[in-house]
Amino acid sequence: MSRKNPLQSPRLLLYLVFTASALCANGNDFYIVFLKDQPTNHILTHETHLNLLSSLKGSENDATKSLVYSYTKSFNAFAAKLSQDEATKLSNMEEVVSIFPNRYHKLDTTKSWEFIGLKLTSKRNLEIESNIIVGLLDTGITPESESFKDEGFGPPPAKWKGSCAHFANFSGCNNKLIGAKYFKLDKQPDPNDILSPIDVDGHGTHTSSTLAGALVPNANLYGLAEGTARGAVPSARVAMYKVCWATTGCADMDILAAFDAAISDGVDVISISIGGLSGSYTSDSIAVGAFHAMRKGILTVASAGNDGPGHGSVANHAPWILTVAANGIDRQLRSKVVLGNGAIVSGIGVSLFDPKQNLYPLANGIDVAKNSDSKDSSRYCLENSMDPKKVKGKLVYCKLGSWGSDSVIKGLGGVGTLIESDSFLDAAQIFMTPGTMINSTTGKKISDYIHSTKTPSAVIHKSEEIKIAAPLVASFSSRGPNPGSHHLLKPDITAPGIDILASYTPLKSLTGLKGDTQYSKFTFMSGTSMACPHVGGAAAYVKSFRPNWSPAAIKSALMTTATPMSSKVEKDAEFAYGSGQVNPTKAINPGLIYDMDDMSYIQFLCHEGYNGSLIGSLINQSPINCSSLLPSNGEDAINYPTMQLALKSDQEPTVGVFRRRVTNVGPAESVFNATIKAPVGVEISVKPMSLVFSKGNRMRSFRVVVKAKPMKSAVILSGSLIWRSSKYSVRSPIAIYNPWAD
Repeated sequence: MSRKNPLQSPRLLLYLVFTASALCANGNDFYIVFLKDQPTNHILTHETHLNLLSSLKGSENDATKSLVYSYTKSFNAFAAKLSQDEATKLSNMEEVVSIFPNRYHKLDTTKSWEFIGLKLTSKRNLEIESNIIVGLLDTGITPESESFKDEGFGPPPAKWKGSCAHFANFSGCNNKLIGAKYFKLDKQPDPNDILSPIDVDGHGTHTSSTLAGALVPNANLYGLAEGTARGAVPSARVAMYKVCWATTGCADMDILAAFDAAISDGVDVISISIGGLSGSYTSDSIAVGAFHAMRKGILTVASAGNDGPGHGSVANHAPWILTVAANGIDRQLRSKVVLGNGAIVSGIGVSLFDPKQNLYPLANGIDVAKNSDSKDSSRYCLENSMDPKKVKGKLVYCKLGSWGSDSVIKGLGGVGTLIESDSFLDAAQIFMTPGTMINSTTGKKISDYIHSTKTPSAVIHKSEEIKIAAPLVASFSSRGPNPGSHHLLKPDITAPGIDILASYTPLKSLTGLKGDTQYSKFTFMSGTSMACPHVGGAAAYVKSFRPNWSPAAIKSALMTTATPMSSKVEKDAEFAYGSGQVNPTKAINPGLIYDMDDMSYIQFLCHEGYNGSLIGSLINQSPINCSSLLPSNGEDAINYPTMQLALKSDQEPTVGVFRRRVTNVGPAESVFNATIKAPVGVEISVKPMSLVFSKGNRMRSFRVVVKAKPMKSAVILSGSLIWRSSKYSVRSPIAIYNPWAD
């Protein structure tokens, strides 16, 4: 359970951070129970759940009141309202393989697709693309948005088994938006939301249009970033599963119900921009749901989280999930600020106002305090700390304390605000008055100027687009090392996630703040939530060319063809960007793939020391006997496209042996030669150094030995293995992690 950080931006992270702190008392008595057997049919499975609860509760009536939901499509489980003692008793029953409490998760364009090479003119397989169905678990969707118009679309694919209906404020679906459902199993009304798939927040509309939105010419935000908005796969179909609610966030039991439905409905790719919780891969709802999706051939793409740049903050790190970090594109949104003395400075942010006069009176927040006792608060422009008479008609310079100071200042009759912070300067905050974010160096210049004259003044001009160097990983993007396993490198990949323009809801102002009258069909958002649908779209794009590939194969193709990034620029190296920035057009022809099935993941979990009963709960079976499986060889016991060696000693060298198997998906007669890049203090060898493929043998195995000396201060060192042929370059990062330096 996380608590809201007062410094998280409403445009960057406020709607990326839903918490259930207020619902702890109610939420803790919901539990999710997994049973051994696979579901047979809905009625019989539901009766089994009721019978089990009846034996616990002592009556069928009490069991009916207790049962919240039966998961009967893709896995055999139910959600129920139980006391802690009842949950304990239930966990000891023979039919039950696992039980865990319901928890609440947080939610973690015109240019971004071109930036990663997926242009309007890129090669497409439109016949198959129009049969691709992408499912999103999010805050809902805006069906009236131009991004979901169905002009030129035929009926939904025959494989589609889902549904859509008219709900409150929800006009219904069409041949583009073919499915929309909502899940709120606690049945408690949300005063700030609507029991409907409608999106009152804007997050779900933004992510779904980023992934698969239709072409919308002249999309912009008040003239900024004008161009044609679209998704990666504009011809694909969209299904929305609303699981996140304005007040309570995203509940485990709702997330699992959405996975159960999406798998049964027939989606091809699932995109989930929701933060994962700490815990095992067998008790986290996103990891569990994604595992069942993988077993049905569906890849789950999930956001890495917005808790960077701290180490070990990455979320959604199960090996069967494609975990996405966020980077910027070569566009930044800045505002010019002119001071009364003629000095010109610049700030980050989205200010959509043309000034009505040349200069406005300027004041420091600390100088407009109500009284001496409120000066500590007024320097941050906090509510009830400033004198309205001293604020009226002025621009106010504040330190960043909490988001929303522009709303406070407007409410007091002020003109706008300059906010000083050395954090959050890579993503543009949208302001409801003239405003911008400045760093401390610029802040000192402004403060010195204010105190150098009796009549300080300034003006903030409307924001402009500035071209910058890119890509750089976002400061907020969560970093490795993977807290779930030292053997698995996470995140997997990075994609654009800063200042992404996409569709928005008409039910919320641009900032959501009191007094904001700005509304738009499109808006900018930042977060790994925005990066995730870029990779979800890339996965759907690959699947449109390779419809029979497994989730692991698509994941491998995206990772091994990603554009490498520099550890000299990003000190956190692969812990920040994984394999690099996604490159969709290259991924449709990767040359080699690292493929896996569900048994590969079972062996990985055995190698990680997971209890056989817990592993069995993932596949609705009795406990798995790990000792009866084929021995899992190598350092990590998984055929993953990346390799990570965690040092086992700070005194002696560490040696790790990685065993891999690749499948040739290029020309049958091919030869790939190994190129090794090893950092100082690390030796990397590969055997064999060449892989020869023929028509009769499309799979080859090899072994990588990594020997690393103890590292003094570095947390991570970067190496790589590249298999090169005359046509392909298949790259696998090799990360050496030093736990003693963290």
